[in-house]
Amino acid sequence: MDLERSPLARPFPQMPAIDGAVLRVARARYKNWDRADLTFAELAEGTSVAGVFTKSACASSEVELGREQVKKGTARALIVNAGNSNAFTGIRGREAVEQIMAQVSDALGCRAEEVFVSSTGVIGVPLPKDKARAGIAAVLETQPCDWEEAASAIGTTDTFTKAAGASAMIGETRVELAGIIKGSGMIAPDMATMLGYIFTDAKVEPAFLQEMLSKANDATYSCITVDGDTSTSDTVLAFATGKAGNAALSSWKDVGADAFYAALLSVCRELAQLVVRDGEGAQKFIEIAVSGAADDASARRVGLSIANSPLVKTAIAGGDANWGRVVMAVGKAGEPADRDRLSIGFGGTWAARDGQPLADYDEAPVAKHLEGQDIRIDVDLGMGDGRAVVWTCDLTHGYISINADYRS
Repeated sequence: MDLERSPLARPFPQMPAIDGAVLRVARARYKNWDRADLTFAELAEGTSVAGVFTKSACASSEVELGREQVKKGTARALIVNAGNSNAFTGIRGREAVEQIMAQVSDALGCRAEEVFVSSTGVIGVPLPKDKARAGIAAVLETQPCDWEEAASAIGTTDTFTKAAGASAMIGETRVELAGIIKGSGMIAPDMATMLGYIFTDAKVEPAFLQEMLSKANDATYSCITVDGDTSTSDTVLAFATGKAGNAALSSWKDVGADAFYAALLSVCRELAQLVVRDGEGAQKFIEIAVSGAADDASARRVGLSIANSPLVKTAIAGGDANWGRVVMAVGKAGEPADRDRLSIGFGGTWAARDGQPLADYDEAPVAKHLEGQDIRIDVDLGMGDGRAVVWTCDLTHGYISINADYRS
C-alpha cells in the first residue's frame, strides 16, 4: 500500500549523537515489502530504563513482558519489529518474544530481562520465529545507522519519519536527548502513543526517570488522538545511558533536574504532535485548549471528547465553523459543565460566550482560520481552574481508504 506523504509532515530534524546508544536496522521481511523492518539499539551497561504502556486488556506479549522488565530498571538492548504486532497470538507470540530476548542476550552477554522488544502491525498473526531469528542474526552483523534510518524502520502506515532532539545542562555538563516515534492510526492512547523511544546520555536513576516520563506522558502522549482507538501495543520507553558524566539525577531537588525534565517534556510533546500530524488521511492539525474546568483531569477528558468526535472532526475537514458540534461534545463528556457558563472560540475568535452566541459574532475570520492547516479550538467551561491542551486531526475520506486496505 503506497501512501502519500502527509501535508502536515515536518522535515526530519538534526539529531544529536547519544553516547552509549548504537542503532542498526535490517530486513526481517515480516511483510511482503522491500525495506528495513527490524530495528536494534545496543545500550551501554548500566543504562537506566523507564516505560509507559497501553492499558488495553488485549495487550501483546511484548507489552506484558515490558511492564515487568522496567521494574528492574536497567536495559542493554531494544528490538522493534514492524509489520506484525504479535498481539492476540497466545503462547506462540510470547515464545517468539522470549526467543528474541534470549538470542540478543546471548550475543551481548547480558540478562534476557535487559532486552526490550516491541512489535507493531497486523493483530492476530504470531511473529514468525524463523524470520525473527534470521533478522536478529542479520542486524547484529550490520553497520550502525543514523536516526532517520531507525525512525523509518519502525514505521507501518507512517508517511514520514518522526524524531525530536533537545539538550539540557545538568550542573556544568551538557546532556543530549533524542527520540523517535511511529504512529498514524489506532491512536487514542491511555498512556502513550504507538511506539516511541527516547535516548539520553544523562545519568538518571531509574525510579526518577520513571517519575519524569510518567509526568511527561500525562501532558503529551496521553493528550493526543487520531481515531479514538487504543492500540494493543502502545509503548514509550526512555533509556538513560549515563555516558555524559553528570552527577546522577535522583530527585527534583538535584541541580539540573528541572532543566532535564523541560528537555524531556519538549521531546515528548514534539513526538506526540508529529503522530497527530501523520494521522491517517489528515489534512488539518487541531489543537483544543480547554480552560475553566473542575480540574486538569476533567479538562483533559473534555478535550478528548471534542477531539474524538467524528462530527467535530468532519466539520473541521469541511471548513465548517459549526460550534454547535463542540457544544455537543462537551455535553457528552460526562464531566462537570454548565450550559450557561460555556464559551467556545476558533482561532482566537469567540463564537459563543456564557452559554449563548455573541450578538456581534462574525463568522468570516473563523471561516478563514479553518482554511488553514493548523486549527485551534478554545473552550472555557467557567467552572474552575482546570486546564488542558489536547491534539487531534480532522477526519477525511483518506482515513477510510487507508484502513479499508490496511492488510493488503
